[in-house]
Parts: sequence; structure tokens; C-alpha cells
Amino acid sequence: MNGVTLDLEERAKVTSGFKSGCSGHCTSYGANCENGGRCLEKYHGYSCDCSDTAYDGTFCNKDVGAFFEEGMWLRYNFQTSGVSAKESGTRSDISPDQNSSPPDLDREGIHFSFSTTKAPCILLYVSSFTTDFLAVLIKPAGSLQIQYNLGGTREPYNIDVDHRNMANGQPHSVNITRHERTIILKLDHYPSVTYHLPTSSDTLFNSPKSLFLGKVIETGKIDQEIHKYNTPGFTGCLSRVQFNQIAPLKAALRRTNASAHVHIQGELVESNCGASPLTLSPMSSATDPWHLDHLDSASADFPYNPGQGQAIRNGVNRNSAIIGGVIAVVIFTILCTLVFLIRYMFRHKGTYHTNEAKGAESAESADAAIMNNDPNFTETIDESKKEWLI
Repeated sequence: MNGVTLDLEERAKVTSGFKSGCSGHCTSYGANCENGGRCLEKYHGYSCDCSDTAYDGTFCNKDVGAFFEEGMWLRYNFQTSGVSAKESGTRSDISPDQNSSPPDLDREGIHFSFSTTKAPCILLYVSSFTTDFLAVLIKPAGSLQIQYNLGGTREPYNIDVDHRNMANGQPHSVNITRHERTIILKLDHYPSVTYHLPTSSDTLFNSPKSLFLGKVIETGKIDQEIHKYNTPGFTGCLSRVQFNQIAPLKAALRRTNASAHVHIQGELVESNCGASPLTLSPMSSATDPWHLDHLDSASADFPYNPGQGQAIRNGVNRNSAIIGGVIAVVIFTILCTLVFLIRYMFRHKGTYHTNEAKGAESAESADAAIMNNDPNFTETIDESKKEWLI
């Protein structure tokens, strides 16, 4: 405090009314802050700080995503000194520390989810003030490709993931981490795969400049191969995008300290369409129902094609089966309830016998009917009216 380190624990030992050694709420409940969220102690509880994550919500477990229409793009500038007033719009003022140049990177972590049916396209691109760049692409055949160019090589280093069509409209999760020349890629439910840059490649990503989503609109020189993927651009959903500690989509959709770095072309609509990556266990191509190379159909949406609005071959509409089962259970429950109510209402129904006096229908009153039917009743009355002299 004010440059002075205070040993509160030692102070508590010599101060009456204090006891040292207690644990805070984050010790017991800090694990509830997910996806890298930071637990903050409060007087009567705790809270989760999600500012350094691509997530939102109380426990940093709510995806922040957006739907991109054709031709739309988002740019995140790692430094804002070169951003014009027109591009910054009505964003908050830029702090002095944001004007400093970003350092060279010997490591980076990239995490995002996407879904699309269009190929080819650019998912993510990181440019620099040099010739270094990083690109995550969808090739014309629908497969995923990662390109690294860190200098020292004539051509970019490409990582091709050809075993699956990624432009099938399903959500896919991509996690890329690099430390110097070692790259680790984890895609959906598949095991992590390690790749190595050539020994001639540099280990630093020099002077990172901007991060692009959906399309690359860069003033400097762009690799011609990358330029081919710019038309018509990405169409689909991007979710929980994070580059190291930067969450560009969240900065665009939520007002944060990094919002001044963001420039958007088009209308960005928040969506959770990429919130559920595939979690099924890996299958071979012979048993994988999504692998359609052995079928005549060129569609990648199996067993249902939302674009054509019809089922493909013998595909089963799982939603219809679930709805039919729920309706059957509801009807069965209603029938059982009706049977129970009917049995309950008629359980006392039957015949009964009344011991009424004969001639009750023609008598003037109930007492008259009893006197006419029972002669002893009259004698009893006469006996009660006799007087005795003692």
C-alpha cells in the first residue's frame, strides 16, 4: 500500500480480536470459475472475473459468438496508434499503454469454435508489420489448413487436416498452441497432434499487427494464396475466439477495455450457433455416419440437410422421434388418470334398502304413518296418559 508491503498476518498475531489461518471463498469455490476465469474474493462470497477470457456469464461458461454474413469481417488491431478516428467511431478513449507496439511472440494460443457450409474461406488471420503471418483456412474441399510464416523459409509451413469435411454445418472446436517451433493442434474430439516447424524457420512471430475474422482487408502485402480465400468470404458462426489474452469477438459485442481496438465491416449479430462442439468419440470412416465419401450424395449434412429441407437416404429425424415419444407418454398418462378417476367416482355405487313404515305415501305425516302401521305404538301412548291416585 503506497509502496509499503504490509504483513497483515504478523499484524494479526499481535492484535486482539484477530485470528490468522482462515481460508477464503476462492479456496473452496474457485474451481467454479471456468475457462480461465479468475476468482475474486468478496466479503460474503466470491465472483468470477472473465475479462481475460472469450466467455461471459457468472462462472465464465457462456459462449460469446456471432454470425457472419457474406462479405462481413472483423479486425482487431494489436496497437491503436494507427487507427483513424473514423474507424474507432465512438469507442472509449485510448489509454497510453495501448499505444505501445506489441512484443514479438515466441508462443501463442488460439482457441475458437466455428460452423459453416461455405468453402473456401478464411476463419482467422494474424498479420504483422513484417512478412510474418498466421492463417486458419477452409480449403475448397472443406478440409482445414493452418499456415505459419515466421520467416527463414521461402514458403509458409502448412498443416493440412484432410481426414474430415469441416464445412458440413456442424460446430467444430479448434485449439492451436505454439511454443517456438512446436505446434500442437487439437480438433474437436480427436487427440492432440504435434507438428514441428522447419529448423530454418524463425521462432518469433515478429511485430504482430492485426487479427482478422472472416476476411482479410490489409493495407500491406498479402500472400497470393491467402488472397484467393478472400472471395466471397466467411459465412457462418464464430464463437469464443481467443488469441492469447485477447478475445476480439467479446471486445466487439461487449464494451471492454479492448473495444477501441476493434473495427467491424457489416452488422455483427450475436449468436450461440457455435456453442456446442462435437463430443462423440472418434470413428473410422467406415462406421462414421457423417463420413459420406462412400455415398453418392455430395451433401455433407447427414442425416438431415437443412439447405434442401429434406431427409437424405434412410436418415432418421431424431427430433421427430423424440417429440413422438413425448406425445405418447403424455397420452398414456392422461388415459391412466381417467381410469383412476372413473374407478374412484363409482366405487360406492349400488342398491340400498330403507325400513320405512308401510302406508307412508298416503299418511299425512311420518308420525301418522307409524301409528297406522304399528298398533303397539298407540297402546304405549294410551298407557302414558293414565292417571293414578295414591
